[in-house]
Amino acid sequence: MSTKVAFIGLGVMGYPMAGHLKNAGFDVTVYNRTQEKAQKWMAEYQGKIAQTPALAAKDAKFVFICVGNDADLRQVTLNDDGVLSTMSENTILVDHTTTSAEVSREIALMANKKQIAFLDAPVSGGQAGAENGVLTVMVGGEAETFEQAQPIMGAYSRFSQLLGPVGAGQLTKMVNQICIAGVVQGLAEGLHFARSAGLDGEKVIETISKGAAGSWQMENRYKTMWQGEYDFGFAVDWMRKDLGIALDEARNNQSSLPLTALVDQFYAEVQAIGGNRQDTSSLLSRLENMRRDK
Repeated sequence: MSTKVAFIGLGVMGYPMAGHLKNAGFDVTVYNRTQEKAQKWMAEYQGKIAQTPALAAKDAKFVFICVGNDADLRQVTLNDDGVLSTMSENTILVDHTTTSAEVSREIALMANKKQIAFLDAPVSGGQAGAENGVLTVMVGGEAETFEQAQPIMGAYSRFSQLLGPVGAGQLTKMVNQICIAGVVQGLAEGLHFARSAGLDGEKVIETISKGAAGSWQMENRYKTMWQGEYDFGFAVDWMRKDLGIALDEARNNQSSLPLTALVDQFYAEVQAIGGNRQDTSSLLSRLENMRRDK
């Protein structure tokens, strides 16, 4: 009999992640706030759907969550129809949402009171990584719990690592977003400068990507950025949510993040010109708009 798992949240990340679990042979039941999306998933993957998180989680050995933010996570776990209301002892709850470390510890405490193990396990790799099953998973929790969950997460990831106790996964995801923010801004400024200088962007990137300037962002985003297309990946609204979490945590641990704070404000300017749902590489659009306004 295949292992029964539940997956809560079928957004751009959760939808394919749950699909990979089904394709890997697990008995998957999903829940999504918008039932139309759940119906579509069921038709595509021949899985099961539930009307509430609690019903999805009932009798599941592993419950995975990938929702929007702290409030969404609390809703699908702690409410009367949340997953903790029906999960059994000695089962495992894995949260892939990018949240604060504080809410991860809160959920872990409530889960542990019911003898349910918890991992905070945010992911990196974007929509393409989820669709191709090659996500990176940053995990906080107990080693024994991680060892049990890691093979299951392997259905949609190429690398996962335990980084410390509960909360460490979220803290590492903050580091990830801090690093990305600076790299994307640097790439945007480089492309903006190249265009202003009359250079051939294709040839410039072909050349400098072979050296120390190369990055994942350069390899995967420079062409669409050069063409002014920003519909390829993680939305500005979600990046601002993530950077806000990182900046809040920085105030708590007294770290200095001047570049991150600056890029967060640049993203606010992208939002102000209607770029809320554009991908994070749209920092270039802000610079191009500034040049046109001069």
